[in-house]
Amino acid sequence: MRKKEMIKRWIYGIVGSLVLCVGTVSAQRTLSLEECREMALENNAKMKNARLDVEEAREGKKEAFTKYFPNVSAVGTAFKANHGMMDMSVIPGLLELSMMDDGLLGGVTAIQPVFAGGQIVNGNKLADLALEVSRYQMRQSEDEVALTVERYYWQWISLHEKLRTIEIVESLVGSLYKDVEVAVGAGVTTRNDLLQVQLKKNGVASDRLRVENGLRLSKMVLAQYIGIGDDFEIDFTLPAEVPSPELYRVSHEEALPTTLSYKLLEKNVEAARLQQKLKVGQYLPTVGIGAGYMYHNLLDKDRPFGMVFATVAIPISDWWGGSHAIRKQKLQVKAAEYSRQNANELLLVQMRKLWNELEESYKQVKLSEESIATAEENVRLNTDYYKAGTVTLSDLLDAQSLLQQSRDQYTGDYTAYLIKRTEYLQATGR
Repeated sequence: MRKKEMIKRWIYGIVGSLVLCVGTVSAQRTLSLEECREMALENNAKMKNARLDVEEAREGKKEAFTKYFPNVSAVGTAFKANHGMMDMSVIPGLLELSMMDDGLLGGVTAIQPVFAGGQIVNGNKLADLALEVSRYQMRQSEDEVALTVERYYWQWISLHEKLRTIEIVESLVGSLYKDVEVAVGAGVTTRNDLLQVQLKKNGVASDRLRVENGLRLSKMVLAQYIGIGDDFEIDFTLPAEVPSPELYRVSHEEALPTTLSYKLLEKNVEAARLQQKLKVGQYLPTVGIGAGYMYHNLLDKDRPFGMVFATVAIPISDWWGGSHAIRKQKLQVKAAEYSRQNANELLLVQMRKLWNELEESYKQVKLSEESIATAEENVRLNTDYYKAGTVTLSDLLDAQSLLQQSRDQYTGDYTAYLIKRTEYLQATGR
């Protein structure tokens, strides 16, 4: 009875372990490229910092807006002197008075700027501009993160495809090993042939180890970048059809104004012009009106009073140096305009370069497709010829190696094309 109970517990334990394993496997997620992209945009440190930059610029805009409102300040002073600040002789030598040896002073004033040389208005425009720039920069960060995710994603798929190729070659070599082993046993061939096949098997096994290690590392890198644990898989099937690059071709001159780089260059020139206006405003008069409430008890009597006032400040002595500062700022505007023109020309060159690389990469994929077909036929023919005794074993092993190389080449070319496609789309503002 006790033995039956132990057997029952053992069976329950095995069943429980199987259920746990199945549950673990089913819990693994299979992520698409789009899902990896979305996770990276949400979790990656670069994107978090970009969002913080936008929030910082938004707070800067709010800060600049407060300059439109009155500047309110309060001041208070209490003092005690070793003798009065005012001495009075009522009867010389007999009656002397010392006053104001202690006291309190305080007040509150509010000054509303009426004219500040455009510094407040232009400062607010500059803050608005900074917020726009931070948003464009965040979108640039999104493009950079998306491209990096795609590189990691296709790298993983490339390694998976190489592993599939290794499995095909392992099957071919394993079948060949059995045939040669039988031939050696029958005395038809020498043991040297069997050793050659064994060396090939060892080489393929070594390739498998390298690819599997690369897969593990690639998975860790992708998991870290998208901000999740490594308990996931990805859909590692390459698209059957290679999309033509003509589907993505656009007029580069028309696409230029839609790119983030172009917009940032425009904002850079705009910022330089606003900086020039701010510099001019520093040397213009400033006008303000204000009101205040003051209090003191300097003559041993409480004296509260209110007042209104106007202020005008003219920086006369700064005009000489200011004229040179304004000219310097004008030169910086010119420099920003020249930089924009040069950068726009380089952007067009970059678009053309990426288009040429995309076309070249597409043609390379097509060539790799043909190489696979040729290599497969070569393996088939050499297998038949080897069985017929018209080619050597080395020829057959070389044919199998060429098949492995051609399949790996195709995988690398295909994934490189897909990455080039994304680079071209981003460079043309899409």
